[in-house]
Amino acid sequence: MEELLTPISQTYRSSNQAGGGLLGLSSTARPRAEPQIGFGSSTPEEALEVLKGQPGYDDLLRILKWLQDGTRGTHSFDIRKPNPQSAQIVHVLVTEIVANYWALLKESSSAQKKSQPVDLLLASLQSISGLNAALAYIRALLQEARKDPKGIKRSFATPNLASALDLLSCILQHNTDIQSIWQAVSSSQDNAGQVRALGMEFVSLIAGGKVVSLAAEAEHVLHQADMLEEPSWIANSKQYADWLGNNLVDWIRPNPSAGDLKICADLTGRGLKLGHSDLMIKILFTGLVLHAEVHPTFEKLLDLLSSADQRKVLLMVLKFISTKYLSSVDADEAIEDYPTIWAAASALQAVIGTSSVRKAQLVAWLSGATGAGLGETCGIRRAALAVLADDKEAMFSVLESSLGLLGDQLYIKHAPMLQQEAHAQVLLLSAGYVHRKSPIKLNVLLRSSNFLNTISNRIGASQDRAKFLGMVVGEALSGLIHNEDRRLNFHMEITDSGEGKWYKSLVSVVDKTGPISPLKSQEIPKGEPAVPKPVKKTPRPAPKPARTMPQSGFIIEEIEDEDESSEEEDDDLVAYAKPTSDEEDEDDDPTLINRNKPNAPVYIRDLIAYLRDTENYDRQKLALATAPALIRRKASHGTEVSAHAEELASLLVGLEDKYELDDFHGFRTQGMIAIIVAQPQKMARWFAKTFFDGDYSLSQRASVLIVLGIGGREIAGFETSEYSDVASFPSKKLPAKVEKHYEPSAPANRYISASASLRALPPNALDNISQSLSQAFLAPLAAEAADAATGPDVLKLSSFTSRLQQQTSSSAAPVTTSRTKAHGVHSIPNTTANLLATSFFFPLTSRFQAALHSPSATRRGLLFDPSLLTLYLKTLALLLHAAGPSTLALPQMTAEFWDLLLGVRTHCVGEVGVAGAVLFGLMALLDVNENDTRGLCQRHGHEVVESVEWVSGVFDRTRGGDQGGNGEENQVKMMAAGVLIRLREMVERYRALLMGDMIGFS
Repeated sequence: MEELLTPISQTYRSSNQAGGGLLGLSSTARPRAEPQIGFGSSTPEEALEVLKGQPGYDDLLRILKWLQDGTRGTHSFDIRKPNPQSAQIVHVLVTEIVANYWALLKESSSAQKKSQPVDLLLASLQSISGLNAALAYIRALLQEARKDPKGIKRSFATPNLASALDLLSCILQHNTDIQSIWQAVSSSQDNAGQVRALGMEFVSLIAGGKVVSLAAEAEHVLHQADMLEEPSWIANSKQYADWLGNNLVDWIRPNPSAGDLKICADLTGRGLKLGHSDLMIKILFTGLVLHAEVHPTFEKLLDLLSSADQRKVLLMVLKFISTKYLSSVDADEAIEDYPTIWAAASALQAVIGTSSVRKAQLVAWLSGATGAGLGETCGIRRAALAVLADDKEAMFSVLESSLGLLGDQLYIKHAPMLQQEAHAQVLLLSAGYVHRKSPIKLNVLLRSSNFLNTISNRIGASQDRAKFLGMVVGEALSGLIHNEDRRLNFHMEITDSGEGKWYKSLVSVVDKTGPISPLKSQEIPKGEPAVPKPVKKTPRPAPKPARTMPQSGFIIEEIEDEDESSEEEDDDLVAYAKPTSDEEDEDDDPTLINRNKPNAPVYIRDLIAYLRDTENYDRQKLALATAPALIRRKASHGTEVSAHAEELASLLVGLEDKYELDDFHGFRTQGMIAIIVAQPQKMARWFAKTFFDGDYSLSQRASVLIVLGIGGREIAGFETSEYSDVASFPSKKLPAKVEKHYEPSAPANRYISASASLRALPPNALDNISQSLSQAFLAPLAAEAADAATGPDVLKLSSFTSRLQQQTSSSAAPVTTSRTKAHGVHSIPNTTANLLATSFFFPLTSRFQAALHSPSATRRGLLFDPSLLTLYLKTLALLLHAAGPSTLALPQMTAEFWDLLLGVRTHCVGEVGVAGAVLFGLMALLDVNENDTRGLCQRHGHEVVESVEWVSGVFDRTRGGDQGGNGEENQVKMMAAGVLIRLREMVERYRALLMGDMIGFS
């Protein structure tokens, strides 16, 4: 049995030591006894010694209370001040006390009401030393857990990691923690150099991203070890930015000292480089300008930032004001005095202040090629110009720059139309201010060649919208300085329309700074439906068995009618189906059956309440199932949908599949499509804006693109939803036997999609439609090439034609192989085509250009995600195809879309999906402009030559056919071949027009 016993430890003693103690053991070999006397003195050395000796709970509380008394000034030792003794005590508290006592301290704190033991520990660690010790401890535990040979789940470091992460989140949980930490550090140092060095370390620690990144890494390890009970706020960059902004507001609001304001400015500038910097600036602007109205302090804070950071803050404030407060200011709003715009002007004035740097940046934003609030309402431009109203030089600079920009031919050809409209509004507004302040300057400017070139270049443009802007600008500016008989008048119906009169009336707008109270009133939600609380479900008693009724003296007998003609008359009467058994009735336990099911919502406000009640499974399921039909039914009856359209759309976009409902995404998508179909002009712009500016995931943004694509095609008549019949009442429909004689015959041309009866929305709905249109584009080319080819050319085209025929035959949607030109072309009304262009297409393309110049790197990264970029390009191509060749804005749509396609060529390298989307976009461009190929070569010769060169390179680099390759590569190669054939036909036919653009082209 001796070999089974293994000694734990051995003790040796020297020969000169006397045997003492029982069993001959030396006194030095006895185990170390715990200290018999607890902490009772007032020195940090004794506190450190007791903490190292594994103190009991009572001794620990006495030490923590003594340390807290030092932070309050009771004695001279303050653990928050950096020195060697405090660093050692903090290290022991973090590495040993937290590992052993953290759970006990939190449990004791929850049981007590007055004194919180865990608060004593946190008060001792709220310092730079405490934060550094906690981060170093988490970093060491992460390395230990990952290097443990037992694995992360069985590592002994993961429980301590959970305690350390919880400790870090508790140290920084209040809105005054940053201020208290820095004041404790700065008050302990008299040397300015040391304070400056500590300030740099403090800023790097708080706003440098170390805390968030390390906490997120620890949370990921705990998730792998199945020890993460709930996500920590400190590992979420959005919540951390919110916490940082609130701390800065509470610190700056009481008018801090110059040194503290400099630290706040450093934290703000460093925080702009973190994620969600726009959220932090929103909190600062709201807390310091709107609510506290400490404008001088906020201005001083901005003055301490660098010029680049000041520009970022100004752009974020302009974006926030426009989105939050001025989004409801419509174009047809009364343009006299508008309190919200005046309040926004006051808020902007508080941001600009007396700084010449920020004023110059505001002028550059108004007159720059990428500024002026692209896609936003005119209210933000009116508010910005109201800030510059008293500065004649700045206003004249805006006017002169805007006039030169609008007259630039490259700008007219390539700039998004929404951008041109915004600059036209800035030009007209600034011209009115200059005319009132210095009419001589305006008179001289209108006699210059700059004004004449602007009007002539605009009138000579190929886009109708560009001509319209040039005409209204010319008439409005001429009306300011010329009499009625001399003023410029084009005598065009479009300039005398409602929109034309609105543009020309902008020169008479006079805005000024007003009270800021209208912005405060919008912070309080009005008329928001209350969220119903979940009701506790109680089982209903089981129903008593029904008593058998005695048989009556007569019998009801069904008598069949022998006249068969009556049956024909009753063919339209549909018999009720047999009631199916309730799924909940199949439960063995009757107490689990829910009999209190909610009724289907019949009003939009009920639907909103159901969607908000995310804790009720029955309401969520019923709301999703009834939303598409209810929205379509209420769309043309009353104002329920129009009044709550944005609220409904925001709820549906942000809704998550919490209960894993069947066909959740299908119902949700159909609901959003119903909103777009009900209010296309308003909600299409809202969805486009939400796609770029909303805080949503990739899947939610993808659903927005699908909704825009399918909704636009349904408005154009290419798709028919299964819920469209509910919009019409039965009294307005013919009987089925009569209606079949009046059904329109299916048109046989390629402009009508084969999927015109869309009954379901799979996740790849847009991909299916794009594939169908691609086959419709490629099939005629393959047929013509196969008929015209002889000899060896037949072998070259055989694989291409055979693969295309196989895909065409295997597709569920039949594709027309004839290219009808003179007849059968699907033309939609100009009103619908104009709606698709102005509300669907242009907001998507224009906001994409604006997002490219956004200071937020997160927005730019989202745009160039391969899957999202592919879906975005396909959506634009489908909208362009849905608008059709009869669209008046087709030249402008073609110009913007072609520039965008050529601009994303670099992102096609290594991404077959993105390359396929670009090729599909080129196919849609060529297909819609088929009857105007000469105009394409004349207006877009450079783009034609570049496209030929790029598509030929894609065709050569893509594997396919006999060289192998997967199905997606084969499809891309076929699309490249089809586009290349069409482009080379255009080049050969109009070579004379393209001679200048074909230099260097082979």
